Amino acid sequence: MTAKAVGQAFNAALAAEGGSAPVWLTLNALTRGHSATQLELARALHIEGPTMARHLDNMERAGFVVRTRSETDRRAVRVELTDAGRAAHERMRGAVIAFDRRLRDGLSQEDVRRLEETLVRLAENVGVAPPEGR
Repeated sequence: MTAKAVGQAFNAALAAEGGSAPVWLTLNALTRGHSATQLELARALHIEGPTMARHLDNMERAGFVVRTRSETDRRAVRVELTDAGRAAHERMRGAVIAFDRRLRDGLSQEDVRRLEETLVRLAENVGVAPPEGR
């Protein structure tokens, strides 16, 4: 129930800036240069190809990304951020930082460290690798 409540609150914070969790995750991955193709991006975000395509369709309509066929591999579709996508990422980044502060309110650094360790352990217990950067 807590995960669902936090997820809904996070989505609401992003929606106030014109986004959603999938849009934020995609823009963030592209901003960090984690992928060059649609398939690589889907793998980096641990989502299925058709789901990634649907998110990118919406993001392309919003003007956040452009997709082009790779010149070297016609099967590959390259995904690139637009200036509007970079601006949207910055707006959402502010909302993410504010949400994180709100979420951690009243927690000590030790509380947060223990929580992070516990969440990583739970993910490992169900066969999910820890997030990048851990």
